[in-house]
Amino acid sequence: MLVVGAGLAATQTVAALREVGYSGHVTVLGAEGVAPYDRPPLSKHLLDHVSPAWLADEVGTDITSQADAVHLARPARGLVVTPDAVTVHTDAGDLTSDALVVATGAHAVLPGAWVGARTLHTWADAQELRTALRPGDRLVVVGAGWIGAEVAGVAARAGVDVTVVEAAAAPLAGALGARVGALTVPWYGEHGVRLLTGRTVAQVDARGVRLSDGTHLPADVVLAAVGARPATAWLGDALPREADGALRVDEGFAVLGAPGRHVRAVGDVTLRRSRRHGWVPGGHWDGALRDPAELVADLLEGDAAAAGRGDRAPYVFSTQLGHDLTLFGQPSAEDDVVLRGDPAADGGWTALWYRPGGDTISGVLTVDRPRDVGAARRLFTSATLPELARPLAADPDRPLRP
Repeated sequence: MLVVGAGLAATQTVAALREVGYSGHVTVLGAEGVAPYDRPPLSKHLLDHVSPAWLADEVGTDITSQADAVHLARPARGLVVTPDAVTVHTDAGDLTSDALVVATGAHAVLPGAWVGARTLHTWADAQELRTALRPGDRLVVVGAGWIGAEVAGVAARAGVDVTVVEAAAAPLAGALGARVGALTVPWYGEHGVRLLTGRTVAQVDARGVRLSDGTHLPADVVLAAVGARPATAWLGDALPREADGALRVDEGFAVLGAPGRHVRAVGDVTLRRSRRHGWVPGGHWDGALRDPAELVADLLEGDAAAAGRGDRAPYVFSTQLGHDLTLFGQPSAEDDVVLRGDPAADGGWTALWYRPGGDTISGVLTVDRPRDVGAARRLFTSATLPELARPLAADPDRPLRP
């Protein structure tokens, strides 16, 4: 078995293999040269975590002891797939195996013309950004998504002068839509962060950021937080990839279009088929944690039924600008929004997305409302999208259940 990648999804794949008693040879190829670590703390605890959150401690799996061969600084360079084997090219020679799991994660997007801008996706990125930021420095964050908002809050609390530039009409508009995203706008001012929405970047250089309308924002540090893409360029044409590089996989995480079910993918590299949600993009920490068990069950036992039962709802958690957010499901821009609680008052609130014209829920966001978190998670445990009467959902004093 050959596992390419050394992050959470790869670590959990090796753990799942050993958990079910797999005694074959397992080789792991990493690219960063460090032991597996958890990524969420890179932004959430950018300035107060001076060492990585090692996965051996966080999830109790030491990949170096469970795999037979671990090469943490031997990135994959290419792939050849035959109906019964795979060969991965590396700078140190080729490796051939009966089965392959692609778990190479994602890489941050950095427009080539943004000279001097930084990204935050690896531990090395976090080290450099932490070293560069000092109280009183001017930080411009381009992008008010999950990472951008988290870093903005952390930096502002440390005395950094923070400006956030967002091309959309509101923060998190891509994930939550403009209406719900707009409810987070007051948080920025409350934490001393200047927020500019509906503004695009024309140039980044050593002096700062120039916007398309001609505005110049002086900056000591510029962080590009404009998204991530699956890290699959190394595959070339060996496997069919989406325009963004993602690999389409079925419920058992077999790569669709590959010449055999011995080629699997899990984690950020995937576009997963879900009976409940349709096609679900990777990038969900919870998926990287739990999906490998489903992959291994299907790969070793052909238990497609078991794999289908693991159809987990997309789940994102974030701590940003003094608020705790959880998002379950996969809202659509066409969905109706029902609010539960008053976003302008204390006590938290929840947003629910409904398919137009009915009581079918596609997504639930909770903000500082822990009692709704477990209920929202339970809503997405059946084989289909949940149904809940809209008046019931809108009443913050009633339990969030049918």
